[in-house]
Amino acid sequence: MRNYIIWICSCLLFVPIIGCQNYLDVVPDNIATLEHAYKDRVSAQRALATCYNQLPRTGTRFEPGFTMGDDIWIHQFLDRGDQWRQFYRELAVNGNNVNRPIYSYWHNIEGGNGLWLAIRDCNTFIANAHKARDLDSQERNQWIAEAKVLKAWYHFYLMRMYGPIPIAKENLPVSADKEQVMLFREPIDDVVNYIVQLLDEAKDDLPLNVNNVIADAGRITRPIAAAIKARVLVTAASPLFNGNMDYNTMIDKRGIALFSGVESPQKWVLAAEAAKEAIDISHQAGIKLYRHQTTFNINDSTLRVVQTGQIVADKFNEERIWSLSDFSSRTLELATLPRLHSDHQNVVYQWYVPTLKMAELFYSNHGVPIEEDIDYNYVDRRQLSPVPQDHKYYMQPGYMTIGLHLNREARFYGSLGVDGGWWFGLGRYNQNDQYPTNFMKGSMTGGMIGNQRYTTTGYYIKKLSNYLSAYTGKDAYVEKRFDFPLFRLADLYLLYAEALNESLATPTEDVYKYLDMIRERAGLTGIKDSWSQYSKFPEKPNTKLGMREIIRRERNIELAFEGHRFWDLRRWKLAVEYFNQPVQGWNIQGDSPQEFYQVVTHSRSQYTQKDIFWPIMQDEILRNRNLLQNPGW
Repeated sequence: MRNYIIWICSCLLFVPIIGCQNYLDVVPDNIATLEHAYKDRVSAQRALATCYNQLPRTGTRFEPGFTMGDDIWIHQFLDRGDQWRQFYRELAVNGNNVNRPIYSYWHNIEGGNGLWLAIRDCNTFIANAHKARDLDSQERNQWIAEAKVLKAWYHFYLMRMYGPIPIAKENLPVSADKEQVMLFREPIDDVVNYIVQLLDEAKDDLPLNVNNVIADAGRITRPIAAAIKARVLVTAASPLFNGNMDYNTMIDKRGIALFSGVESPQKWVLAAEAAKEAIDISHQAGIKLYRHQTTFNINDSTLRVVQTGQIVADKFNEERIWSLSDFSSRTLELATLPRLHSDHQNVVYQWYVPTLKMAELFYSNHGVPIEEDIDYNYVDRRQLSPVPQDHKYYMQPGYMTIGLHLNREARFYGSLGVDGGWWFGLGRYNQNDQYPTNFMKGSMTGGMIGNQRYTTTGYYIKKLSNYLSAYTGKDAYVEKRFDFPLFRLADLYLLYAEALNESLATPTEDVYKYLDMIRERAGLTGIKDSWSQYSKFPEKPNTKLGMREIIRRERNIELAFEGHRFWDLRRWKLAVEYFNQPVQGWNIQGDSPQEFYQVVTHSRSQYTQKDIFWPIMQDEILRNRNLLQNPGW
């Protein structure tokens, strides 16, 4: 068995020897035998926990979906040795490489997790869980189902990053010869089919809900499995994977094409069916759109602003489908919160900040894009303007800001910390005595002090903090830490609307229905009403192409800063276009409003077609002659 462990850590698809520790963790007293590792229920439970250990950490600097898009920018002065090395900064500014790829989830290096090792852990568990002598059949079947779902998720995550991948149905035996070890990457459709097969095998053995929301937080349930299946099939139906001719040269030594150049409309039909099934299962489990309830005396405007963040930060809210149970929200909060008081400067880091692009993305108060709103002065949106009195619950009346910050929907003010706005909570719970968010230098509290703790764009992410948290000049106190959501119900509604729209010639009422429920919660009228009354293009919702644009924008707004935009732009084949647009913010060294509101462009590496799929480390390609490198690398 010891030889087996050494072998699996050195062969193809395995991380370097440093990744073996997670495997050894399942063995009590360092006795490396399967008999001991699965001798009883407690040992088997430890082995199952190991299968969960390698989940990619969305909401942290180690997950590319959270940090590598065009929605969040990061500080330029963060390279402080290994402890604070910011992989995303290197990738954004300098690009990737084949020698030691950044965020390599294939090889467990440069910020990535060893997902092939995680898959092997799942395979080992599935094959040996029956050996636990005091594990009853129902619990054993449930645990095996959890491992299958995790295995499916790890395959899917690798597929999103790398495109076609090998399929690890079971662990290779010690007796495997050299040819057996030299695995091939499999066609995308085969990978998708295998992932879906695993999820279908698992779903009937999973519970609708966990037994203990605290002790079992993050454990796989039937709604989670169904939601993963929906996302997998929507991804597979999207332009990146469905009839993409950009990768028609990816033909391996067997003569097998890894991408089909023929688009299949049926994939959208299957995706819509899976998304609707996931919605129904989630409803059956009691999952519903979150509505924030508070004991504080605040009006509807302030409530909707607070609600935008609490959808993420309220740990036990009813919209959660799956979230990271051991996530450190304190780290995220301190990396995004502004310095709202002079005592805060030694506590908050102010590292992750929104780009100007995100400030322009949100709707007007009429629920349509600001560039389409017939009443919105889009041309002069960057011109200075005092805040009118009727904005008193969103912005500071009389404060000199720009038109871009006025007449916007509640999710704009709930997602972004804006110069001249308010910040409810963090110790102040009177809507008439909120923290003012004034982000200029000099005498302004949130201005530039030192070379690290300030916003580089002039905005802050308000959405990713709990308004019940509080902090002082010496330390931070977190009232209620939260788990970062991987899936929530609004995500499923948007996936279903997208898949249904793409599967039809013209939109049906169900396409509007699920978007309108999300919009109603945000205080907006329905799609058709908003566009017919306020848009320059009132007929847009009546066409498939028009609704495609609307659904994509609604998705980017509702799920802003939650780690979705990066993956979505890639699957829509928009990444090269969007990621090559300039990263912009305001002149944070400006003393006056006139100086502050000057656009500043930040340097970013050119994003090309080859950057869509991650490179496989060159050493891996040299060791395995059957392994095809991704184009351009």
